Amino acid sequence: MEPQHFTFHTLPAVFMLEAQLSEDMVGTLNDYLDKLMVDQERKSHAGTLVGQIAHGQQLTMDHHCEELKDFNWTIQGLAMDYVKQFCAASGNPLQGKREVLTDELWSVHSYAGDYNPIHDHGTKTIMGVSCTTWTKVPQQILDLPTAGSPEYSLYNSSGNADGCLAFSYGRNSLLDVERLAPPQSFVIKPEVGKFLMFPSWLTHMVYPFEGDGERRTVAANLNVWKVEDDGTRH
Repeated sequence: MEPQHFTFHTLPAVFMLEAQLSEDMVGTLNDYLDKLMVDQERKSHAGTLVGQIAHGQQLTMDHHCEELKDFNWTIQGLAMDYVKQFCAASGNPLQGKREVLTDELWSVHSYAGDYNPIHDHGTKTIMGVSCTTWTKVPQQILDLPTAGSPEYSLYNSSGNADGCLAFSYGRNSLLDVERLAPPQSFVIKPEVGKFLMFPSWLTHMVYPFEGDGERRTVAANLNVWKVEDDGTRH
């Protein structure tokens, strides 16, 4: 006799937090970056990044400045939410008190031909999270079909992945469906204000694009410190 009921278990490989920044917060970031791009004392962040940004810039942002205070509080709060959601979803309770502090914040100003090879991020703590958001996206990228939609295809030089962000956390094959292997990568089309947070170990890359316009990204790494009763962090 066949069983009348069964359970289909999902075994997760990674968790992603997605949010939408307000127009005011996006505007504040763009105002800050417009001034930073022409500041004679601006600092390049390219020395710590793998981005092949030959036509644009990668700039260090001061997350301690008053102008970015609300954004910094927002990403630190979301990082703590991420940690709590991860622990709840994975069934592993968080051990000890934790404090999230931004480690570094930077911008990437990309133009046609610029790209980011596959890479991960690092933090000073073992438990670390990273985030990214877009404050400017060229129209030709916005017009692309969304990955996973019926219109999306990478055949015939479609350009459907141009300027997109791709995450990978395992092996992928064209035969995955036939072999019942779940996908271990996904592609996200940039959208102004879309905010993503993920574990810093998650490898990802950005495809180049063609045409006019600036693809402007703000990214950060955040440390998740263990805090002892005496206030020391480690």
